[in-house]
Amino acid sequence: MGSTRGETTGELRWEITQGKPATALLTDPGGVAEACEQLAALLPSLREALTEHGALYLRGLPLTDVEDFAKIRDVIIPRHTPYREKATPRSDFGNGVFSSTDLPPSQSIRMHNENSYTLTFPGLLMFACLTAPAEGGATPVADCRKVLRNIPPRLTEKMRATGWLLRRSYSEYISTDWRTAFAATGRDDVERYCADNLIDHEWRDDGNLRTSQLRPGIIRHPRTGDEVWFNHLAFWNEWSLDEELRETLVDEFGQDGLPFNTGFGDGEPLSRDDLETVQAAYESATVRERWRPGDLLIVDNILTAHGRDPFRGDRRIVVAMGEPVDLLDCAPTVQPAARPA
Repeated sequence: MGSTRGETTGELRWEITQGKPATALLTDPGGVAEACEQLAALLPSLREALTEHGALYLRGLPLTDVEDFAKIRDVIIPRHTPYREKATPRSDFGNGVFSSTDLPPSQSIRMHNENSYTLTFPGLLMFACLTAPAEGGATPVADCRKVLRNIPPRLTEKMRATGWLLRRSYSEYISTDWRTAFAATGRDDVERYCADNLIDHEWRDDGNLRTSQLRPGIIRHPRTGDEVWFNHLAFWNEWSLDEELRETLVDEFGQDGLPFNTGFGDGEPLSRDDLETVQAAYESATVRERWRPGDLLIVDNILTAHGRDPFRGDRRIVVAMGEPVDLLDCAPTVQPAARPA
């Protein structure tokens, strides 16, 4: 077991244990209304701790349903952010509250910063546990300041100079269809969105859509100035797919028909070895805590990446996004564009 130390910010006492996120117990919160009042008074302390640690666990909250979560969310994240360019299945519970993901329990989700490929993204995420799984199912988090330091200079210099390129193929058979991804009813909706958001698009003969977008992979936090590794380069790379599935998709749809793929901004692909190197950097910076009912996890989406461990049993984790951030306010090392220069 790792060493543990205590740390106090304002009225909160944080337990800092090796391998786990900073955790505090909210004592005697009473009902949801009383907990909201207590959290409102603690907001300066929460912000201070979040700046240092990037992610915070709060325990002891009277959280039992989506409505409770939404009330607490409105205290901590009053400015909401819509879920843009959808990529994974989620249940929408209304009022800006979603399931964390509806992907199969056996599937792990690699570390990523939410919506790192959009021009405006959530600055804060908030997760809560309504039902804890019997086994596994943690939401691991990784400090992206540490991730950046752990990646070899040859890759960080490449990213700093060229950014990263995301290519997606939308299909109702192998990935998210374009109507769902863009919340669109017709092609005109998609074309307007792509024009406004620096996304290159191509309609295929079968009616499906392919897109590409160039984004910076290293940015600075607009408030703290911390430089971070901020992208989906490893998450959506072809080498992140199960090998048998990847070969099947390439045989069936061709290299350009993969549901997603990434590379550096100058078109250079990411090698399998490079993917493993980036993954190792995430793993060395990752901490996790097992969910308990009523737990709340607050994540600074720029300072911290998150993922999901496989699990067994019923698991109900809800999420909300807010405090929108403009990419151009983050000192990007590469300007976003629809395609490489």
